Amino acid sequence: MKYIAFALLLGAVFTSEAASQITVKMSVNTAIRTPISPYIYGSNGQSDDRDERVTARRIGGNRLTGYNWENNASNAGNDWQHSSDNYLPWLAGIADDQSEVPGIVLTAFHDTSLAMGAYSLITLPMAGYVAADKNGDVFETETAPSLRWARIVNRKNAELSTTPNVHDSTVYTDELLHFLTTRYGTAQAATGIRAYSMDNEPALWTYTHPRIVPEAMTVKNLIAKSIDMARTIKTMDPDAEVFGPALYGFNAYRTLQDAPDWNEYAASYKWFVDVYLDSMRHASEQAGTRLIDVFDIHWYPEPAGVYSGDISQDAAIRRMQAPRSLWDSSYVEESWIGQWFSPVAMLHKLQHSAEVYYPGTKLAVTEYDYGAAHHISGGIAQADALGIFGRMGVYFASHWGALDDYISSAYRLFRNYDGNGSAFGSMAVRTETTNNEATSVYASVQGDSSLHIILLNKDYSQTVTAMVDIDGGQYGAPSLWKFDQAGPEITQEEFSGTLQAGTLSVQLAPLSAYHLVLPTVQTTSVEELRTPIELIAANDNGALLVRYAIPLEAVLTVTDIAGRTVYTQTLAAPRGRCSISLSSGAYMVGLSCGIAAQSRKVVILR
Repeated sequence: MKYIAFALLLGAVFTSEAASQITVKMSVNTAIRTPISPYIYGSNGQSDDRDERVTARRIGGNRLTGYNWENNASNAGNDWQHSSDNYLPWLAGIADDQSEVPGIVLTAFHDTSLAMGAYSLITLPMAGYVAADKNGDVFETETAPSLRWARIVNRKNAELSTTPNVHDSTVYTDELLHFLTTRYGTAQAATGIRAYSMDNEPALWTYTHPRIVPEAMTVKNLIAKSIDMARTIKTMDPDAEVFGPALYGFNAYRTLQDAPDWNEYAASYKWFVDVYLDSMRHASEQAGTRLIDVFDIHWYPEPAGVYSGDISQDAAIRRMQAPRSLWDSSYVEESWIGQWFSPVAMLHKLQHSAEVYYPGTKLAVTEYDYGAAHHISGGIAQADALGIFGRMGVYFASHWGALDDYISSAYRLFRNYDGNGSAFGSMAVRTETTNNEATSVYASVQGDSSLHIILLNKDYSQTVTAMVDIDGGQYGAPSLWKFDQAGPEITQEEFSGTLQAGTLSVQLAPLSAYHLVLPTVQTTSVEELRTPIELIAANDNGALLVRYAIPLEAVLTVTDIAGRTVYTQTLAAPRGRCSISLSSGAYMVGLSCGIAAQSRKVVILR
């Protein structure tokens, strides 16, 4: 009996906790709009992410630092025994008998992008050497320069070929670009490669690729390498966008991982990124062309357990809060960064650096991941990141890793919520919530069509009653899609909240993500509709006046702003009029005749 009583007590506690609620006020102002870049819904790697409607794709990572396009060899560095091998063709699903075809790793990648209609970002090696062979482990005694490596040179200064010389121990950047533009056209062409990234995480080369770069990269050397490669790219394809410097994280932004010569710059610049942007601006002025178009960074969360598969409640809570480090100056994350450098608000800081030191430079987050793809916390964090990227004006973003389970749910919530390709709008509108810890809200419009609202409940146990004040337009009752802790499937549910006098009230279950679509309501009081049926509805001295022309019997319905039916009448063909006494307020007048229907909003003032 004690066991049963205890079990019942536990059940009561759980039920009570699950039933607890909080009310959060939010606002959406559709009059204040900023464009959402279409390229923030991106991914890394060769995967063909169709259901998620990926818009941009990057081929990058540590393997690309040592990638030799002439024979498709690459080097793993510290990721796997410094092995030079056939990994990239294998990963791309390229048959062994095709794996020596020049550039096939890159062409297979871009061909997939073209089939998807996605933007391609291709990483070009810049560290100095790439794998010369596929013979396995490279030992310390074989550190570059040695026979295990081919030297990278940006300009060949000789005739370029689409069939490179694989025996000269040198790989030319301009020859690779010649190969790609010959095959696909330049960036302006419909099939062209849109952008190139100048290598990957240079501040870590001495750790990730000590056989290529045995000594720490200096600020001076990295800037010189970047300028030289950028000039080469712009010479070969002036319209291609150049991304750089693909920094791994916070200490790279600050000091290029305590670069040996950082102190030479520290008196004049607060951060390494400021030095980099200012140097690229000066070099661009000297070159007479912009050398870097997109400021490229990586961002992996530092709080314990977040970037992992840890789904304990503590880790999950930290995971769902972690995206606030991108923008929220009131948030102090639980990490060494939060302890010593709060407030983080990283996107604000990086965008400010670009505005000051190289105006017009766009921002990209080409690697990020909040972990726990198989847990609701991972899906909520990913959805939060996508909303933040859109609201903050990020130009390009690509998730690192497979778009599995809840990560896929987050993408589909924005890109394919109904399974038929319906997506979040292209213009972000201003949103706010009074509780950033428990909730997030994002909204958008597409022209003058429907209003889209994304709502996230990050609370483990409490249902949130979201009271959303909507300014700047008139909208009808929403359709609703969601995913939650029950599983990653996105389901459509009947809207059970209210929409009255411009305030939307909706309940959000604990650990859940919603996409609401509110149709635009026309506010014209009188308009003749030139269709098989005609409806004229107007305020006539405090009464609703309806005129109609119909080919057969029809039904007239009047609903109030909350969606409640206040009047209904069957009308006889072919035409007529009626006057209906109503209280002051806004009403929807609907006329249904066979398969035809019309509706209009009328405001009654007494």
